[in-house]
Amino acid sequence: MNDEIFHLTPVDVRRYEFGTQMRGYDKARVDQFREQIADEFERMARVNHELEAKARGFHEQLRAFRERDKALNEALISAQQMRQDTKEQAEREGSLILREANAEAEKAARDARMESDRMLEAARVEVRKLERQVDALERLRKSYLVQMRKMAEQQLSELQAAEQLPLPARPTPIDPPEVITDDRAAQEPA
Repeated sequence: MNDEIFHLTPVDVRRYEFGTQMRGYDKARVDQFREQIADEFERMARVNHELEAKARGFHEQLRAFRERDKALNEALISAQQMRQDTKEQAEREGSLILREANAEAEKAARDARMESDRMLEAARVEVRKLERQVDALERLRKSYLVQMRKMAEQQLSELQAAEQLPLPARPTPIDPPEVITDDRAAQEPA
């Protein structure tokens, strides 16, 4: 039967009344079987609810990880832009200082060159520092992505393992009492 057409709850099972006939089923055994079925429905509903709660938790974790990844990416892009801007600014400042030094006298030119070299070195040191920071951010991002991948793979393997677990054993069917058909009744001596 299709799930969309037929929904059966534990309450439906407990309340269903079977018609009675002469030589029908044993009412106590039918009631006992109905209780077993209703209990199993309730247990399956609890298991289903727990799995849905876990899935919601996993989705929330995934959302948080995606937000962190986005923040890391934005920080990395910002650091790269800062590195580029700093490098360009240092190069512009160095060029400006060199032009001014050429306009001054020989002595002033030497002083300006020394100052320019010092500033270029400081800029290079700053650029190297920023590059190290960017490299550290890139390593942190890679480490974070590896951790996310491991966690996602672990969760996937746990889900796959859960899918592989066998279903609980079904209750053994209750044998119905032997029913004498008309053909057998005609053959038996009266």
